[in-house]
Amino acid sequence: MNVIEVQGLTKRYGDKTVVDNVSLNVREGEISGFLGPNGSGKTTTIRMMCGLLTPDHGTGRVLGMDLRTQAARIKREVGYMTQRFSFYEDLTIEENLAFVARLYQLKPAREYVKTALDRLGLTQRRSQLAGRLSGGWKQRLALAASVMHKPRLLLLDEPTAGVDPKARREFWDEIHSFASDGMTVLVSTHYMDEAERCHRINYIFDGHLLTGGTVGEVVEQAGLTTIVLEGARTDEAIDRLTGMDGVDQVAPFGALLHVVGRDHVALQQSVTQVAADFDLVATKGTTSLEDVFIQLMKSPVAAET
Repeated sequence: MNVIEVQGLTKRYGDKTVVDNVSLNVREGEISGFLGPNGSGKTTTIRMMCGLLTPDHGTGRVLGMDLRTQAARIKREVGYMTQRFSFYEDLTIEENLAFVARLYQLKPAREYVKTALDRLGLTQRRSQLAGRLSGGWKQRLALAASVMHKPRLLLLDEPTAGVDPKARREFWDEIHSFASDGMTVLVSTHYMDEAERCHRINYIFDGHLLTGGTVGEVVEQAGLTTIVLEGARTDEAIDRLTGMDGVDQVAPFGALLHVVGRDHVALQQSVTQVAADFDLVATKGTTSLEDVFIQLMKSPVAAET
């Protein structure tokens, strides 16, 4: 069963098309990653799916409700965590949650607040002012407020931006915990390690949806070959490799050089030649999600946007 089914979503502001003919499905109980660089249209798409924006074109259903005619109901039935912290900084954690509980008309509000505090590990900090929280604790407060009314669908817009690695991992542990309880999650991000924690991913660039599927499917569909070069002169090899037949990407990773291309034969010939010239060792590498997304941004579809 699909919790989100949208077809041809399009949103324009003046002569600027921010989201262009986006269609995607999100299955019940899965964590779906919505990936793309900043300004690619992720936030606008999410806002259309949660009823905050009306599409200029396109149709769809969220939790079985029509995007156009039942937007008000959708807004009440989903949890939405915005990219920017949007709570009252001069109120405590507990006071902020109590305010949200009243907005949703949750009764008894005190019990809902207590449950949210306990679930997100906020009980000991409930009297702390929101404005004095670190990025990680602000994130927990925002998540607690988003799930307090027990939504079936949780939409997260760049939830870990500006948060340290430990807080990011703890946040994702919470997301998987909610998903294991049956909640469906759509999370936008531009972090590749977070994308790999999703059951399925969709990649958007400049308003166009370029690919989707499991991480393995997306990597396989890209049809890329990656070769790793190692040796003392990898820095010198970069200029030589750039622009050679079959070479689409050249990227240093510490002392190693990752060379990526779609034409396996041409890539192998170019890398073999450079490896011999610079006394480097070439081994077959594993194509990463980052390699795929960099390649997608160079694709004809991306170039047209």
